[in-house]
Amino acid sequence: MKKTKNLIKIAIDSPAAAGAGTLAKSISKHYNLLYVDTGKAYRVLAMYKINNPKKFNISFAQKKIKKLKIKDLNKKKLLSNKIGTEASILAKQKSIRNLVHKFQIKNAYSPPKRYSGSCLDGRDITYNIVPDADFKFFITANIKIRALRRYKELRQLNMKISYKEVLKSIKLRDKRDYSRKIAPLKKTKDSILINTTNLSKRACFLKIKKIIDKKIKINGNI
Repeated sequence: MKKTKNLIKIAIDSPAAAGAGTLAKSISKHYNLLYVDTGKAYRVLAMYKINNPKKFNISFAQKKIKKLKIKDLNKKKLLSNKIGTEASILAKQKSIRNLVHKFQIKNAYSPPKRYSGSCLDGRDITYNIVPDADFKFFITANIKIRALRRYKELRQLNMKISYKEVLKSIKLRDKRDYSRKIAPLKKTKDSILINTTNLSKRACFLKIKKIIDKKIKINGNI
């Protein structure tokens, strides 16, 4: 995909519950960027598969992706463990990934005119979706901390689940994300590593903001 003039493109990869989504939202709001939680697209399809197991096939998925809007990614029910597990299974399928990639690339390179660019977070954004991003980050954290964060998030949504179940689920998702043959989760050489284990949300945001502001100041328009 050709680089779009005057648009800032930020690509973020991370394992589950590392804090990438929260960071990406803050960054997007600060710099007026379209935020796309790319993993949620897989979760939307996973939800459809769970609700329509007999109807679900590649043709069904294609129709749903064509109608998918950014606002559809904000549904709280998409955060359930069951949907997350099914989403990681779907993400291993090449045909499904190709459908979702079209959605991701469209939003990354052609955000609505009111935005100054785009910010995407997922598993393969830095090298597969937006390889020419102006900024690339790999966000991570200790797995027990990640599980605790997700557990608290789910409990706030009144979902009945134990910390042990969440930890087990995240370990399984990590194994799938890092080991899948198609577009596995990995840190690219040109991605900046941010470990959020011992950092507050504000500290993480300021750390990334400093990196972005420095490059913008040096290069002017990116």
